[in-house]
Formats: sequence, structure tokens, C-alpha cells
Amino acid sequence: MLTGKIRNQIDQVWEMFWTGGVANPISVIEQISYLLFIRRLDELQRTAELAAKVTGVPLLNPTFTEHEQALRWSFFKDKDPDAMLDIVQNQVFPKIKTLQSQGSFAEHMKDAIFMIPSAKLLDQVVQLLSGIDMSDKDTKGDLYEYLLSKLQQSGVNGQFRTPRNIISMMVELMQPTMGDTICDPASGTCGFLMAAVDYVTQHHVKELVQPKNRQHFNNDMFSGFDFDRHMLRIGAMNMLLHGIENPTVHYRDSLQDHGADNISEAYSLILANPPFKGAVDFDIVADDLLRALGKNPKAATKAKKTDDSGVKGPTEKSELLFLALILRMLKAGGRAAVIVPDGVLFGSTKSHQAIRQKIIVEQKLEAVISLPSGVFKPYAGVSTAILIFTKTNSGGTDQVWFYDMQADGFSLDDKRTPLAKEGEAPTHQQSNIADIIERYRLLSLAPNLELARKRTEQSFMVPLSDIVAQNYDLSLNRYKETAYAQVQYDAPKVILARIKALQEKMAAGIVALEDLL
Repeated sequence: MLTGKIRNQIDQVWEMFWTGGVANPISVIEQISYLLFIRRLDELQRTAELAAKVTGVPLLNPTFTEHEQALRWSFFKDKDPDAMLDIVQNQVFPKIKTLQSQGSFAEHMKDAIFMIPSAKLLDQVVQLLSGIDMSDKDTKGDLYEYLLSKLQQSGVNGQFRTPRNIISMMVELMQPTMGDTICDPASGTCGFLMAAVDYVTQHHVKELVQPKNRQHFNNDMFSGFDFDRHMLRIGAMNMLLHGIENPTVHYRDSLQDHGADNISEAYSLILANPPFKGAVDFDIVADDLLRALGKNPKAATKAKKTDDSGVKGPTEKSELLFLALILRMLKAGGRAAVIVPDGVLFGSTKSHQAIRQKIIVEQKLEAVISLPSGVFKPYAGVSTAILIFTKTNSGGTDQVWFYDMQADGFSLDDKRTPLAKEGEAPTHQQSNIADIIERYRLLSLAPNLELARKRTEQSFMVPLSDIVAQNYDLSLNRYKETAYAQVQYDAPKVILARIKALQEKMAAGIVALEDLL
């Protein structure tokens, strides 16, 4: 856990970046990530050198050759600030941009830009990072999480971060195991993957000790894809600092047609909050995704605009395409928890109805959790929901569990302040998260408890037949019932008499006041 001193130092560095002209919070985190990577390269080589000394086997292909020792963190960290800036900017940084073979983070360094504006700021950041024990996974992970939390406090860039409490809840609901291969096809800062890492390390400690499981954990258990290289660098560093030695975080436009390289039947668990409010051109989307939405790719190709026509070609909503993509990426028996805008639940277009029908009839839809509309404030006030389903390719939906989440532990205004006092567990009125996890767990342990609930309660079950009858509408309000309490009012004459008596008292009071004057 970070101390107050380290937090204050990070805040000071952040302020110096800001006053130095680096105002974009993503750029600030990127610059710090580059320095963390440079330090990590030095530490890895030092470990390899010690192993070579003990075994007597020469070190092959070192990152820093005998003539490049001045580029190592342990060498330049104590240099004069001006000399340090010259070494890092003109020698170290150009070198790390050529190290694409050094893992997932290095893979995304090709177009990186060094933006630290002054020697004083570079020295301050280097001294801050040098003072932190990077052998402590929790400390360096907490440091990066604290940096990422600033994305939520810094304008529109916070849109990249799903609230941590919602991510943690979704992971708790899905309960990942050592046997899972987990993916986020729109990974951003890798928040979902990091929560899954934390869950596995806490709940499967004994299994992680086994060499085969550790190999799986460090290499191919967690995968993330994004087409924003800034997010890829931040996400890859996030994974590295949380102990994943070789994170699988790659550049990929997940919706684009990659031909034979399209990912299919690859993952047992997908956790995602894919981008929405976007439209994607038909001509770049994989045909199978369009067919999943009831579209004819060949007809779309004919309607495609030409360079000089000026006519807009056909497009499709990104949130619907991502649902089709997730179904393709899941193995049979694989599970998914996905955040979608409410429009997906009740939209009446052919595409909306087709993807809902595919999930409900061909797969097994298990739950629809309606989130409060303020969860993503201040960046968006759109209402959203979490869909939880299993890919079966043979149906299986019988009863769908609905939950009306009304509180998540934070105010639902733009400030998003915690409702519970620090150190205290929130009440149910302040946060429904604990209740959601408990009731979802009981769906498999004691399903009759939820089946017995009435539709006037916060959670309830809806049979498949009712959903089919409503044209596969999944909006909570379509099925929730409101209990109205009968109120008995007095007769109008009685109410008028009461009003008349009050007016007479007021008149008498005014007369009394006039007598006093």
C-alpha cells in the first residue's frame, strides 16, 4: 500500500508535468511507464548477470552491451540532471524503441515519443521511482493504480476507465479459475485483466505454485487487445507491474476482418466494457459478425460507397458487433460478462433483435444486471447493464435473472464521492454490490430462493417464454412490477373545511399583529 509520502511525491510530479506543458494525463502516465520499463530492463539484466556469475555460463545477448553500461538505470540515476536528460533522451530512449523482442510493452514502443520537458522534472521522477522497492509487487502495482486513478480526475480521458468497483464485482461474479483463458477485446488500461489477476492470486494460491500453472499464468492466461497504442503501452505496463511476466497485450482492431487470423473459439472467459455510441463501416467488418446481426455482407458490399459518389456506406453499431465478436471468440462452454448500453436491451432494429435472439435462444443467457445511470459520470450519463451469458451453441436459457442495481457505493452525480465513511463497510442502501454477488451465487446453490421472489423486488427471475413473447426485450422495466400502496384521502368537503379553518386562524393572527402596531 502506498504511503502518504509517496502519494504526495506522485502528486508533485504530476503537477510538474502539468506546468511543464504535458497536460494530457495519458501522456504523463506513458512517460512514467517508459522510465519504469528502462528500470526494469536494468534489473532483469542485473539478475541475469548474477545467475551467469554463479553458474559460470556466459550471459548471451544482453540488453545493454559492454559499451552501453552508461545507458543503464543504475548508472544514470545518480547523474547530474542535465547529463541525465541527455543520456535518457538521446541514447536510452532511442535504444528502447528498437527492443520489440523484449516483451509486450516493448512491442508498442516503436512510435513512442519522449516528452519530459526539463532535466529537473526527469530527475524528480527518476528519484521518486528509485526510492520505491520494485521487488514488492503490491507497492509497484499500487503506484500504477494510483496513477491510473488520475485518469478519472482529468477530463474526458477518464472515459477509458470502467469504475474499479464495477470491474471487481464482475470478476467476483465470474470467479475465474486457473484453467481459464481470459480476454478483454477492448482492453484499454487492462482493468478487467488486472482484477482477474488479483482474484486468481488471492483464491488459487496453492495452484499457482505448480510450475505448469505458473507458466500459464505468466504467458497465455490473460489476453488484451486494443487499437489505441497509448492504451496498449499503459495496459502492458499495468500487467507487468502486477506480476505478469509476459503479458499478451497486442495491437488489434478487434472488429476488423483479419481473414484467416480472425480469433475464434479461443477463450473460456471474456470480461469487457466495449466502446459504444460508435458506428463501423460494413466494408471493414468480418462477414460472420454481420451475419450474426442478420445482415447480408454481399448486399452491403454492393451498397458500399465509391470514392466519388459522396454517398455514405452502410454502418453498424459497435456495441452490437462486439457482442457478435465475443460469441465468436468464446470457446463452447465459455462465459462472458459484458457491459452494454441500455439500447442493446430493447432496440427494435433488425440487428438489435438478431443479436439478442442469438444470445437468448442459441446460447444461455443467465443474468441482466441494470446499472444506475450515474455509474459512468462525469463522462457519460447513459444507462447501462451487464449481460452474463454462456456460449453453448445449443441453447439452454430457461430462466433469466434480473437485478435492479440502485447504488454502487458512490454518489451518482458528477463528483462520484464515496457514500460510506473510510474504513466502514457500505450499507445496502449505499451499495448493492455485496447483495448482487450473494444473490448471484445462490442462483446455483439455492435457485428456489430467487425463483420465489416477486417481480416487485430488487431481483427476480423471468422465464424464457415471457422474454420470447416480448420479442426478446431485455429491459428491466419490461418485466419489473411496481407495487402501489392504496392511500385513503378525506372527502373534499372535509379538506375544504380544514383549509377554511386555517384561513380563519391566519386572518385572526393578522388582526392581532395590527393591534400590536
